[in-house]
Amino acid sequence: MVSYTTLSAKKENITKEWVLIDAENQILGRLATVTARLLRGKHKTNFTPNLDCGDNVVIINAEKIQLTGNKWNARIHFRYTGYPGGQKNITPAQMITKKPTSVVEEAIRGMLPKNRLGRALFRNLHVYAGTDHPHQGQNPKPIDIQSIK
Repeated sequence: MVSYTTLSAKKENITKEWVLIDAENQILGRLATVTARLLRGKHKTNFTPNLDCGDNVVIINAEKIQLTGNKWNARIHFRYTGYPGGQKNITPAQMITKKPTSVVEEAIRGMLPKNRLGRALFRNLHVYAGTDHPHQGQNPKPIDIQSIK
């Protein structure tokens, strides 16, 4: 007999893993989509849209990310301070020199839900500019994002 009931994950049934991604020579958009999918938990069979079922993701070598074409100088990121005339803009090349992890973080944040669940999921992301990270104790499993479709 076949059961047609949908199984939804409960908080106590969720298993969170640690994943390590090396961003060296990776395209920013491809890296961001794979990472957002891992953070959200869409690769798991017990994915539930309203729960944090995703994994903890550690990204290293964030300063060695690649952008295609002339996007380092042509793309502009806008933000607004809240005051009249307070619109600020910055290119990815300037972002990388100020804070090397911000380009990767902003790309991934834009692909997560814009609510309190998205903010909770973003806390599971850890981005580092170099190769060292303080999460060796969690034994993150290194994955190749080229193999994930």
